[in-house]
Amino acid sequence: MTGFQEPYRPQYHFSPRRNWMNDPNGLLYANGLYHLFYQYNPFGDQWGHMSWGHAVSRDLVHWEHKPVALWETEEGMVFSGSAVYDLENTSGLGTADTPPLVAIYTAHYKSTEKQAQHLAYSTDWGQSWQLYPGNPVLDIEARDFRDPKVFWYAPEAKWIMVVALAAERQVHFYASKNLREWTFLSAFGPAGAVEGVWECPDLFPLAVDGDPRILYWVLKVDLNPGGPVGGSGGQYFIGHFDGQRFIPEAPVGADRTHARWLDYGADFYAATTWFGTPQEDKHRLWVGWMNNWLYAQAVPTSPWRGQLSLPRQVSLRRIDGQLYLVQTPVPSLSTLRRQHWDIQNRPIPEGTSLLPVRGKTLELIAELAVGKAWRVGLKVRVGEHEETVIGYEVATQRVFVDRRHSGLVAFHPEFAARHEAQLPLRAGKLQLHVWVDWSSVEVFAGEGQVVFTELIFPDPESEGVAVFAEGGEAQLVSLKAWTLASAQG
Repeated sequence: MTGFQEPYRPQYHFSPRRNWMNDPNGLLYANGLYHLFYQYNPFGDQWGHMSWGHAVSRDLVHWEHKPVALWETEEGMVFSGSAVYDLENTSGLGTADTPPLVAIYTAHYKSTEKQAQHLAYSTDWGQSWQLYPGNPVLDIEARDFRDPKVFWYAPEAKWIMVVALAAERQVHFYASKNLREWTFLSAFGPAGAVEGVWECPDLFPLAVDGDPRILYWVLKVDLNPGGPVGGSGGQYFIGHFDGQRFIPEAPVGADRTHARWLDYGADFYAATTWFGTPQEDKHRLWVGWMNNWLYAQAVPTSPWRGQLSLPRQVSLRRIDGQLYLVQTPVPSLSTLRRQHWDIQNRPIPEGTSLLPVRGKTLELIAELAVGKAWRVGLKVRVGEHEETVIGYEVATQRVFVDRRHSGLVAFHPEFAARHEAQLPLRAGKLQLHVWVDWSSVEVFAGEGQVVFTELIFPDPESEGVAVFAEGGEAQLVSLKAWTLASAQG
């Protein structure tokens, strides 16, 4: 593939060849392929004419771009939704020998501004799609009724739809035996952060620490605005689902102090899980839109605008007695590793010390001992007047990412910022797993219970990596680093 060398073009994060993209949609695993659909404007690099773009992959790293799957119609735009592999042909839209892939999405009617849920289906493994003639399959005559996530609930042999009543800050649950006729079950919310509208819900079970005897359900919902650092962001609730309703493990008031954030950076939104992936009893796979509605239409990229986060494994872990949603990048990313550095037990004197590591695409696995320092960390994409800082403040027990001097920041007044989250150290040491691309930094701190996803727009010549300490000497216990090959070739 050629043409993926433009300034700020991600090399191992998914982006469309050109034009606007936002939410990932219809994530589905079938016949050995991971399908990725996404909100797409086929006609320009600003939001509009929403359709579903399409790409496929065998490893979640290398993507093959496909033609637009679902086009905007005269009736309305194709908003976000999900897709399933209807193996038993419960919908009747395929045959026993050719079960269909079924997309369930929100149609946004241009004439009335109302939203309802529609179906489309494919009997050739997603190469072509037909609109279901009986659309809509769920219509409550509402303006903000969107983003259906559908999954199979095996204990009662039925499909469940999780869908947002955005303006009411609620998630509604519906059930169906055939994907075409839906019955209301229950509602959840308002709860947690409610400053903005609720969007893009997801619901899935996870075994705690991989133990199938201890099962919880995770309800994830996004909001815009009102995210952890302003603009858009995502939160999650842990509880139980009995086939009818979601019950949080503990009461959750409609107050952001009760919010548990998916990501403490600015640029992780609309994450959704893949349907039908291998080992989904142990962990789920998801990906999010790497952007923020505050400035999404102003980011300085061309001829495309929008990209996705790393695909991540999502699991539940008990850490220091509390349940956390833990995220880790998919293991297949290791196939991109090239030049390698291994640094052990290096003192970090006060100030900034450049390391031999350099690159625009990097994976860094670091352990730092804070020692006598009151602030310590890494700097990436370091140039003459640029740096993105990943650090830790001992007194406040907070890990942070500072992109105020990361490169181009003036395109929007909210972009230049420092973001932070609480993270107690273990034995005075900080673990960081950092991924650097041409226009992003993703930081997985601790065991992955604290994550920062951040866009940055540095000069191409800014390739340095450094360690720093303030207030006293610290130690780089270990650093394993790799340059990463492009996944676009």
